[in-house]
Amino acid sequence: MTVPFWCLVFIMFLPIPMALTGFALRARTLGHADNKTPRSQIRQLEGFPARLYGAQENSWEATILFATTVTMTHLAGLDPAEAAPWAIAFVVLRLVYIALYLLDLDLLRSAVFGGTMICLVGMIAKAA
Repeated sequence: MTVPFWCLVFIMFLPIPMALTGFALRARTLGHADNKTPRSQIRQLEGFPARLYGAQENSWEATILFATTVTMTHLAGLDPAEAAPWAIAFVVLRLVYIALYLLDLDLLRSAVFGGTMICLVGMIAKAA
């Protein structure tokens, strides 16, 4: 498997530790973790637990964009060695993004999000 695809595997599983931690925080913060209507319960969270869920949700959304970009550029014939720096940068920036989300540094987080989009556009431009 190529570096971009390994990066995709990492990105696909990145939200899971946040989901597990979020489940535990819901139980501790709200007295129990409601598995029947978790989204309703999540809306009751504030502070760090709420930001953790926001980071998790955004990570699932980013997975779709990254998976589409990696697949599209692969099918377009982009050499994986040319895609690898963009894919690695995307992964690193996503980790920074999550940390900034948890630390409540919203403006810096938004700038890093822009960097992740540049990585995706860069990969697509290389494949064009």
